[in-house]
Formats: sequence, structure tokens, C-alpha cells
Amino acid sequence: MERQEDGRPADGTIPPSFWKGLPRGGEQKQKNSHVFPTHSISRPSCLSRDAEKTPSFVGFRNLMIIVLVVSNLRLMIENFRKYGVLICLRCHDYRRQDVIYGSVLYLLVPCHLLIAYIIELAAAKQAKDAVARIKKAGEEPRPRLRENKLRLTSRSTWRAIALAHGVNATLNLIIATKVVYYDIHHPGIGTLCELHAVIVWLKVCSYAFTNRDLRRALLSPTISAPLPEIYSSCPYPRNINWKNLCYFWWAPTLVYQPVYPRTSSIRWPFVFKRLGEVVSLSIVIWIASAQYAAPLLQNSLDKIFDLDLVSIAERVMKLSTISLFCWLCGFFAVFQSSLNALAEVMRFGDREFYADWWNVSSIRTYWTSWNKPVTNFMKRHIYAPLIARGWSPTIAQIVVFVLSGFLHELLVGVPTHNVIGVAFAGMMLQIPLIGITDRLQKMRGVNGKVAGNVIFWISFCLVGQPLAALLYFFAWHAKYGSVSKQAQHFRLFR
Repeated sequence: MERQEDGRPADGTIPPSFWKGLPRGGEQKQKNSHVFPTHSISRPSCLSRDAEKTPSFVGFRNLMIIVLVVSNLRLMIENFRKYGVLICLRCHDYRRQDVIYGSVLYLLVPCHLLIAYIIELAAAKQAKDAVARIKKAGEEPRPRLRENKLRLTSRSTWRAIALAHGVNATLNLIIATKVVYYDIHHPGIGTLCELHAVIVWLKVCSYAFTNRDLRRALLSPTISAPLPEIYSSCPYPRNINWKNLCYFWWAPTLVYQPVYPRTSSIRWPFVFKRLGEVVSLSIVIWIASAQYAAPLLQNSLDKIFDLDLVSIAERVMKLSTISLFCWLCGFFAVFQSSLNALAEVMRFGDREFYADWWNVSSIRTYWTSWNKPVTNFMKRHIYAPLIARGWSPTIAQIVVFVLSGFLHELLVGVPTHNVIGVAFAGMMLQIPLIGITDRLQKMRGVNGKVAGNVIFWISFCLVGQPLAALLYFFAWHAKYGSVSKQAQHFRLFR
């Protein structure tokens, strides 16, 4: 240990041995003396780069939570004094037709998973028959040649299976989108139905892709890559059964596997606690949206109609706090509470539904960490196969964002009956932002992590969500509400 000239440690502490040899009471006198060395070593400020240990920012986190809650409460109180109580349990704008069509659609969409199961049953039977024919014909002297013959004789069958899966998955999205766009007026009911259809579509695709590769591994074991050890307890085609399909249907994942890591038991107190969080946060979101967000959006319509850019910017900034508050509550309710409750009931072991996306230093890291179920699907079934076919990583990433933008537009534009491309454009704008934040990480003289995190938060809560909400809200009212009437009045008296 390094020591100073007087024998004390370099870190400035004064051990008991230092006071040995001093007269009795010398320690106390030295501590109370005006000559006690307060500044005895060189120490950097705890927030500087030279600090040896990064301080904890838990206090700032608590402050931000308090500021976010208090600021939104103040705005809600202000709205309460201006508009009164806007929350009404009996007030709604959905029609009986919306409930009927929504319920029927919600019940019929999972039938596409059943169709995919029937298709795979036929494929599994064909695969077993092909293997039996080879065994009956006797062993060829060259196994690889035998496998090539088997694949060639069954190629038309596998193409028919792939076509059937493609038609089934495509019809799932087409039928649901048509019903939501033309027959369900209420955007909330439409969003739930469209979201359900997209989830089932992703599950159907994963079920088809995974079983196709498992079938290839069965027919061509020397050509295909070895299967993971976890699949050995349920090899293909034993996994093609009703119980296995139903588990995948309800499992909190979009990626199909014959076997998943499982927990030993269900903790029902844990389940009820998570469900309580879902109910509580849903009520909070509903109150915040009805009491504050809705009047603010309504008051912004005339500003957008008149293209008052300064007022629009002010409304976007004002809307950013409540949209961020509602989004964070919704994120916790879905990814922490709902998915954990479902995973506990299904005894689903892998519960990494998100990573610490709030600390990201680049937009790329955010999109790979905030929604792990979708990220895992895109990586396994889109990105990795494209890379295996020789595509460059950049082009493969662009394809992933194009598909993600298409799905976002379905989830936002179709329920609001305004496919205006804002959600799709928002996803496409992430590509240059990824390039900017990635380049910041490599620049000298710039704290790339801090700059990237700031860019992420600005694009996330100040520009992206509030502006998109304003544009889709305006498009809705331009088609059905007050803006449409205002435009008609303007054209009439022009």
C-alpha cells in the first residue's frame, strides 16, 4: 500500500496505528485541531471522467420519476379545472357491430394455427413415408447419394407444403385487415384484433419455417446442421401433435421450438400480483389518456389544419410528457406484468422479454433490446437466413426494418382507417439514425454513449411518438370528426 511522507495511507484514511507514539489524547486533539489536513490527497470529482468509480444515479432516477408523475398530475389538474371530469364509464363511441365483428374475428384468427398444424401433419406423414421407402429399398453404398435422391423425389411435395403455409399465413393477415378496416369502426377494438392477427401470423410463419428445417434434418442428416441438444426429448415428427401446438399458441414467444425450458411449478401469488399490476396500470393509462391526452389532441386539430408550425411544435412538446408516461406504463404492463404472468402459468422458463433499453447508446441497440419476442423472430427467421444466403448485413437489416415498418403500419393505420404511411416512414427513418449513432461511437473527442442515448430519447419521446399520435389523430378526425366538418365549411364559404 502506498503511503505518504508521514506514514498515512495514500487514500487519506488515518489508521489506529498512526496515533501510536502520540501522547494520550493526541488523536482527539489532532482531529479537533485547525491544522488537521482536510486536503491530503488528489481526488477527482465523482462526475468527472477521471473518477475511479462511477457514482450511482438511483437518486436521479427517483427524481425523474417524481418529476414525470408530478408534471403530468399538474397538467391533468389543469385540464380538470378547465374541462371538468372527462372520465365516463358509460360513455363510449363503439358500435354493436364493432363488438360482434371483433369477437368473431378474435375467435377465428387462431384457426390459421390449426390449419398450419393440419398442413404439418400431412408433411410429417410424407416425410415418414419417404424415410420408410428408403429403408425398404435397402442401404445405398453412398448415404449422401441416397439422401439427394430422396430430396429430389419429394421436392414437389415440399413446395406444395410451403405454398399451403404461405397461402394460410397471407389469408390470416388479409382477412383480419379487411374486417378491421371496413367493418370495425372503433380504433381500440380494431387495434386489439389487428394485433392478435399479426401475432398469430408471426407464430404461423415460425411454426412453418422451423418444422421445414426439422424435416430437412430428418431427410438429410448428413447435409443439415446438427440439431440443438434441447430438441432431443421431442424430435421431429413427434413434435407435430395437438398438445405441442397449443403450448406454442399460448407461450409468450413468437419463435417455435419443439421444446422450451420449463419451470418446475406455478407460483400463483406471483401470477395474481402481475395481474394486479396489469389492471392498475391499465386504469392509470385510461385515466391519463381520457383526462389529459384526448383534450390536448383535440385542441391541436385546428393548429394542424392551419399549418401553424410553431403551435404544432408546442403541442408536440406538451404531448411528449403524457405520451411517454402512458408508453412507459404500457411497456411495464405488457412486457413485465402480462408476459411474466403468462409465462408463469405456462411454466415458460426463458423470461428475457426485454433488456435495459433505457441505457442504450445507439438506436440499433434499442431495437434489439426493448421487444425481445419480435427481435428473436426477426433475427431467427429473417436476418439470419438472409445472411446465410449471402446477403450483406446492411441489406438484411434494411429488409427487417421494411417488414417491421409494414407491420407497424398495419397495427396503426388499419385500425384508424388511415393508412397514411407515417408508422412505416418512422421505421425507415430509424435506418439513418442507426448510422448516425453508430458513427458517434467511433468518433474521438465525443462521448458517443451519452450522445447516442440523448439522440435516442429525443427521437423516442419528443419527436416520434407525439408527432405520430398527432398525425393519426388528425387523419381520423379529418375523415370522421370535426376537421372533416371544418374542411367542408371552409370549402363552402371559400
